[in-house]
Amino acid sequence: MSSHAKGIAIVLAPEDGESFWQPLPSRGYVINKINPYTSPYDDFSIGIQVLEPGAHIRRHGHERSHEILFCFRGAGSAEIDGKSYEVREETIMLIGRGLPHKITNTGAEQMRLMWLISPPGLEDWFRALGRPRQAAETSPPVFERPANIKQIQALQRFIPSD
Repeated sequence: MSSHAKGIAIVLAPEDGESFWQPLPSRGYVINKINPYTSPYDDFSIGIQVLEPGAHIRRHGHERSHEILFCFRGAGSAEIDGKSYEVREETIMLIGRGLPHKITNTGAEQMRLMWLISPPGLEDWFRALGRPRQAAETSPPVFERPANIKQIQALQRFIPSD
């Protein structure tokens, strides 16, 4: 018998998790997959973000978190700390805390990104910013960010830059 402690396994189907439509300019949705609210692990959060063609994630930085992004569908560009990078399927990006970054879908199809952030918190950002989404639901009309966005950014320890 092994004396090593065992963790747990979590297996999620594509639409499993709390999902939110995102405001302009992101146009798309996120699914918060694993985070401290849904698992016993409190060191990270992981999820999926879908960007429609022409949409982008605004330039921002994380005051205390490191982020990994993995593009598993689509194509676009990334600007990280003033440098530009091509993003295509199987591109992985490690973005350290404090580094301003922006992701743009320049392709003709959805860009699908897996994000992992440590320490966690991105799941709270998406919840505060977005509108609840159900699987197979059609996209709602585009909508703007909440009026109290500066307060949300401060609470989530975002470093806004545009």
